[in-house]
Amino acid sequence: MTEEIIIAGFGGQGVLSMGKILAYSGAMQDKEVSWMPSYGPEMRGGTANVSVIISDERISSPIINHFDTAIILNQQSLDKFEQSVKPGGVLLYDPNGITKEPTRKDINIYKVAATEKAAELGMSKVFNMIVLGAFLQVKPVVTEEFIEKGLKKSLPERHHKLIPENLKAVQTGKEIVQTVQTVK
Repeated sequence: MTEEIIIAGFGGQGVLSMGKILAYSGAMQDKEVSWMPSYGPEMRGGTANVSVIISDERISSPIINHFDTAIILNQQSLDKFEQSVKPGGVLLYDPNGITKEPTRKDINIYKVAATEKAAELGMSKVFNMIVLGAFLQVKPVVTEEFIEKGLKKSLPERHHKLIPENLKAVQTGKEIVQTVQTVK
C-alpha cells in the first residue's frame, strides 16, 4: 500500500499540521512516511500545501506530481490540483468558498462541510481534524489509535488537553463526509 496525498488550502487552515499529524500517525503505525510542506511567505491567508506519502515500502522520492488523494480547502487549490489526481483517485473538498465545483468524471469525489460543522459546534480550531476524519473515513490509511499517538507527538505537551476535542472532530468528519461521485 502506498498513498500519495496532497493537502492544500490557505495558510492558517491547519493544512501543514494536518499533514504532520497524518505523517506521524503513519510512522507510529510502522509505515514509511514523507512530509513535504510548501507555503508562501504570507503564512496566514497565503496558499499552503503539503504532500504526504504513507507506504508499506521505502519511499524513493518525496516529490510527487500526481496524487492518489487531493484534500482541497479553497478554490485556488482546487483549480491547481484537481487535474493532478490520478484517474480513479480521490478528491475530498470542503465546499466553503468553492465557487466552481470539481468537474472530473474519472475520479472519486467527496465533500465534507467542515467549516460549517466546526462553526456550528464551536470547534473552529479543529476544523482541519474534521477534514482529516472525513479523509480517514474514505481512505483509512491509518487507524484512530495512531491518530491519537500522532497528535501526542505533533502537539506541544501544553496542548495535550485538546487531544480529546481533536479526536471528537475526527469522528465528526467521519460521520459527515458525503459522496459526490464514485467511479469504478
